[in-house]
Amino acid sequence: MIKLGGGLITEKKLERSVRKQVLSNVCAIISKIVKSGFPVVLVHGAGSFGHPMAKKWKIADGSMVEIIEEQRMVIGQIRNDMVDLSSIVRRCLNENGIISESFPPSNWATGIGVNFRGNLTNFERKPEDPVPITFGDVVDTDTSREFGILSGDDLMLRLSTELPDVTHSIFLLGDADGLMDKPPQEIGSKLIENWNPKMRFEGEHDERFDVTGGIGLKMERAAIIASDVSDVWFINGNYPDRIVELLEKGTTRGTKINSS
Repeated sequence: MIKLGGGLITEKKLERSVRKQVLSNVCAIISKIVKSGFPVVLVHGAGSFGHPMAKKWKIADGSMVEIIEEQRMVIGQIRNDMVDLSSIVRRCLNENGIISESFPPSNWATGIGVNFRGNLTNFERKPEDPVPITFGDVVDTDTSREFGILSGDDLMLRLSTELPDVTHSIFLLGDADGLMDKPPQEIGSKLIENWNPKMRFEGEHDERFDVTGGIGLKMERAAIIASDVSDVWFINGNYPDRIVELLEKGTTRGTKINSS
């Protein structure tokens, strides 16, 4: 399982802007992994393709009477934007010799949070099968809220713990080598090489761009995954070769997440 953070593959401050070279580097490494015989499942974030409009119209809060018509109008645009971003990821993989298949959650999932409902068997793969891709998305709910955002981190949790034989669950970050002991932009911040939920952590959630919980949600979900998967890591996606090093040597520069 590999999660491509939205802040890694897009420029969060520029709407619908892809970090093309970064994505190309990541896809080249994924291609190398797949061709070496590892089945891979990909989840990617929304970044500047979904978060700005979702934030503006409070899509994560569900239907709101005073703006419901506007919300319903933008949901289709957000979903289309996410399909476009997923297509860009697929095209990049194809340029590196990897065939993939995209599964938009709005087509197969209902509900938000870890208890969303949907058939995960489409993601069971053999090494020779196309790489399945899914992503954070606006999905319908069976409640009065009508719709909500299914986070890519919740998808990572369910897929990592319910698909058979998952050996690694890797979150690729866009702005740090892993979990830092204070916000990564602060002078003197240091990498936390091993983390579990009992440890103190000073994270930062940028509410201007993030609508699904930021680093805190990732940490919570990763700790649960670590109860079932032996290697759960936060790695700097700007250095994707560290994934290969992890697979070959069992360790790399990053943060290994442990369960409580």
